[in-house]
Amino acid sequence: MKVLAVIPARWASARFPGKPLKEICGKAMIHWVWDQTVQAQSVTQTVIATDDDRIIEYCQSHDLEVVMTADTHPTGSDRLAEVAQKIEADVYVNVQ
Repeated sequence: MKVLAVIPARWASARFPGKPLKEICGKAMIHWVWDQTVQAQSVTQTVIATDDDRIIEYCQSHDLEVVMTADTHPTGSDRLAEVAQKIEADVYVNVQ
């Protein structure tokens, strides 16, 4: 069974713009989430879903799997739904 963990990462948050790339103890917040998610034994693949080139660049430069999604999604669940159209899996986990 393929379990895909999807980490939605939006740059333009109203409450905290740029949050995914904010540094915490020398590493971007999104990287901390990635590191914890890939340790889950039941997860077979992890992907970051974003609408921002800065996040894409960070992920690619750190070998984190990333997928570009539309910038019109109001929620992380909408972003996950787009990823589900691009990557086949049996189970999708929305990592918030």
